[in-house]
Amino acid sequence: MSDLQTFQKIAEARRSVYALNDQLPVSKDDVVKLVEHAVLHTPSAFNSQSSRLVVLLGEDHKKLWQITEDELRKIVKDDEQFEATKQKLEGFKAGAGTVLFFEDKAVVENLQDQFALYADRFPVWAEHASAMHQYVIWSALASLGIGANLQHYNPIIDEPVAKAWNIDPKWKLIAQLVFGGVVEPAGEKQFAPLETRLKVYGK
Repeated sequence: MSDLQTFQKIAEARRSVYALNDQLPVSKDDVVKLVEHAVLHTPSAFNSQSSRLVVLLGEDHKKLWQITEDELRKIVKDDEQFEATKQKLEGFKAGAGTVLFFEDKAVVENLQDQFALYADRFPVWAEHASAMHQYVIWSALASLGIGANLQHYNPIIDEPVAKAWNIDPKWKLIAQLVFGGVVEPAGEKQFAPLETRLKVYGK
C-alpha cells in the first residue's frame, strides 16, 4: 500500500465514536507522544504556534466530565430533561482520556500588534490552527484503533476547567476530544453528492 493509500485509509477511519471504554490498544505514553508530535508538526498561520493542548487521563479525565455535568446541572433544571444529558456525559466519562484544545490569546494579540493590516484575521486563523490540530490528533488516534469524538462545552466549562488545572488565563478553550477503546464502531457514513461539493476547472 502506498503512503497516499495509507493516508486515505486513515482519513476514512477517523469517525465520531461514542461507545468508548478506558481500555486503550496502546499505552497512555504512546498517546502522549502522538499529541506531542502533532503539536510540533501541525501548521499555523505565520508559524504562530498558538495552539495549546492539555491531555487529561484517568481520574483527571473523569474530573473534567464531572465538572461539565455540574455546570450543565446549573442550567438544565428539569430532572427528566437532564437525565439524557447525564447519560451522554457518562459515555464521555467512560473513555480513557480527553485532549483539551486551547488557543493562546497572548500570541494572537502580539501578531495583531505586529501586523495591524491583518489584525481582524488572526483570531480566525488561530481557530484554523486549532482545527488542524484536532484533525491531526483525531486521525492519528484512529490509525491506532482508538475511538474518539469531538465536543464543544466551552464557554460553559471555561472557568472551572481553568481553575481545576491552573490554565493560563490567556488560553481560550476551543474543543474537547474524548478518546478511548472502541466498544461499538461508528455506523455507516452518509455522503452528500460530490458534484454539489466540488468543482474542477481547467481540465
